[in-house]
Amino acid sequence: MSKTITVGIADLNAVRSPDVLVTYALGSCAGICLYDQATKIAGLAHILLPSSSMSRNMDLKEAMKFADTGIVLLVKKMEGMGAHRANLKAKIAGGAQMFAFKSASSDLGNIGARNVQSVKQTLAQLHIPIIAEDTGKDYGRTVFFYGENGAMKVKSVKKGEWVY
Repeated sequence: MSKTITVGIADLNAVRSPDVLVTYALGSCAGICLYDQATKIAGLAHILLPSSSMSRNMDLKEAMKFADTGIVLLVKKMEGMGAHRANLKAKIAGGAQMFAFKSASSDLGNIGARNVQSVKQTLAQLHIPIIAEDTGKDYGRTVFFYGENGAMKVKSVKKGEWVY
């Protein structure tokens, strides 16, 4: 019997098959799903902001907020469970522009795009390929990530649901 584990905002977790991870309220935030097919270990991070350089007081909880530190923490957690970094593949979702701003270049207006860019940069630095992506646009998402097979199910009130 599988358990469903909720990953909150600015949070992360990892599970073994057959457990499922879920995160809600991915608007401008980014959800990063990492999977090791060989060990069937799945990890999910809910990233709030692009860069830890925005932080004044970095502790563990604070580090989970940012793409550049949160993804590294997720990889370490998964490795601690037996996953191998060389086997990890990523699927990402979120990074929407939830509100219309007069200036799309404002830091607040493009936080979703900046989150996605930072996620991609961090994954590239860690040599983790992105094999599926559902990012941008103007709607929120809920992500379910399955430890059994690495499937990422995305649900949206506006658009329905689909699987990567």
